[in-house]
Amino acid sequence: MSAELWNSAAGVLETNWSGDHMVPSRRLYPHQWSWDTAFIAIGLAYVNPTRAWRDLRSLFEAQWPDGRVPHIVFDPATAEADYFPGPAFWGVPAYGSRPAHGSTGLVQPPLHAVAAWKVYRRAAAHGAACVQQAHAELQWLYPRLVAQQEYLTTHRNLGGSGLASIVHPWESGLDNSPAWDAAMAAVPADLSLLTTYHRRDLDVADAAHRPTDLDYARYVGLVLDYRAGDYSDTGLLSRHAFAVECPSFNAILGAAELALAQIAGVLGHTAEAVAHRERAHRITRAIVDNLWDPRTRIFHARDVRTGTLSPARCVSGLLPLLLPDLPADQVDGILAEARSERFGLPLSTTLPVPSYDRTAADFDTERYWRGPVWINMNWLLRRGLLMHGLRDEAEELRAAMVRLVHRNGHFEYFHPTTGEGLGAPTFSWTAALALDLLADRSVPAYAKAA
Repeated sequence: MSAELWNSAAGVLETNWSGDHMVPSRRLYPHQWSWDTAFIAIGLAYVNPTRAWRDLRSLFEAQWPDGRVPHIVFDPATAEADYFPGPAFWGVPAYGSRPAHGSTGLVQPPLHAVAAWKVYRRAAAHGAACVQQAHAELQWLYPRLVAQQEYLTTHRNLGGSGLASIVHPWESGLDNSPAWDAAMAAVPADLSLLTTYHRRDLDVADAAHRPTDLDYARYVGLVLDYRAGDYSDTGLLSRHAFAVECPSFNAILGAAELALAQIAGVLGHTAEAVAHRERAHRITRAIVDNLWDPRTRIFHARDVRTGTLSPARCVSGLLPLLLPDLPADQVDGILAEARSERFGLPLSTTLPVPSYDRTAADFDTERYWRGPVWINMNWLLRRGLLMHGLRDEAEELRAAMVRLVHRNGHFEYFHPTTGEGLGAPTFSWTAALALDLLADRSVPAYAKAA
């Protein structure tokens, strides 16, 4: 099984390489996506480290002057008609040195420092020349990664709590998650926008697997609103209908600070390494203080405009487990939730955890982030389990992910009961993370257990 899965995963990454960057899938996602790039680099490090660095560098070559890393960088070789919303819709110039049609004005979870550290640690297996290259790449990336963190922790600290707010569900990476339902209910839904703008995703994907037209009308409306203000975050709460603190986004923000501490140490920036660890601790504290619900004993998304927590129990609420100094009570709560019938770690279900509470009345086995299993979220959850020394459960989860992909293919996501592949086939991050799951059983370098 291992050799067959390894070869098929490497084949997907070869198919989806576009010269200087990776696309998530050829038909549905023909440009470069931000957090996809991070997951993909982690897997590419095993088969082509030069491409892993090139993919990360390619993304950061399009970084905005304010430090934000756009959630999509548009490939000039792809026609406007091949993807919506494309570069003309966003109206963003091509920042940086990458030849591109520009980018979006949104961001995605800042997993890139974690990815850069993982790629660097793999370099030793490829020889001295690869180590030298990796050190040079870290030197180039480090100030850009720091600028990304500074943008998120300052410009996007909309609630003043020390957490980054997302201003569009797409920024979470979990587009139509039930975590946003309460906040999205206050966003106007102008269905006439879908007459003006054609949903090209439905030309190549099953509508039953994708966000609804009501969701999509709100997505388009939020972009138009943010665009009207030139994508400025100043005074955004008074003029924008959506601002949410997401537990998984902010857990990744904290994990990125820990990875930056490791990178700073390698580059000889001792004082900066200490500062990154301190920032990670503050982010952890802010997540606990603002996103923990003592009644459910899990983390929830918080609507910054109303101060209320979403009632939905979503996989995003498990991911603060990524943080090594998460207090014991919160660790225990997450583990109880992950082991419960709502999520059911593989010991009880033989499948990875779903994206949403299995027992919820609106649990949907096929529709994107409203129930299906996603490999990337389970990969992050496994990392959190390892972070807290839960090796047996981490291994069960790793094995469940490997079985799922081997049996059903490198799909974008999977049916949470049958394991059937859903969404885009030959999906890059599924393939990349399959390589990592086959090769890497280690505890993260900064784990509590270490």
